[in-house]
Amino acid sequence: MILITCIDDGGGLLFNGRRQSQDRVLRGEILAQTGGRPLWMDAYSASLFEGTGAAIRVDEAFLEKAGPGEYALLEDREAAPYEDRIEKIILYHWNRAYPGDLYFDIDLKKGWTRISQRDFAGSSHDKITEEVYVK
Repeated sequence: MILITCIDDGGGLLFNGRRQSQDRVLRGEILAQTGGRPLWMDAYSASLFEGTGAAIRVDEAFLEKAGPGEYALLEDREAAPYEDRIEKIILYHWNRAYPGDLYFDIDLKKGWTRISQRDFAGSSHDKITEEVYVK
C-alpha cells in the first residue's frame, strides 16, 4: 500500500486528540496523488472528504484491507504494525511543532529512501513539505 500521513516537526499525528490540520489545499493534493484511484481511510478521516466525489473507501481496518498500489490515509493510529505492507510513504510536514499525543512510529532512517521533496502553500499553513519515501 501507499501510506499518506501528516506530521508536525516532532513527528506528531494528533494533538489533544485532534488531527494536525484540516487544510483544504492539502486535501486537494492528496486526491491529486491518488489520481482517482481508491483512497482507504477510517471514518474519522472520511469526514474531511465528504462531497468531493473521490473514490473513498471507509473501513476501520483500512490498513489491513488496502492492497498493493492502493492508497491509505493515516491520521489517528500506529503505522509500524503494517510497515511490511507499505511500499511507499507520502509524508506531509506542517513545519510547526504542536503538543502531540500520538506520533508517527515508522523510523524512516531504517530501510526507507527519500526520493522526492517539495514545498507548497496550504490554506492554513504558509509552507507544507511533501516527502516521498520508498523501501
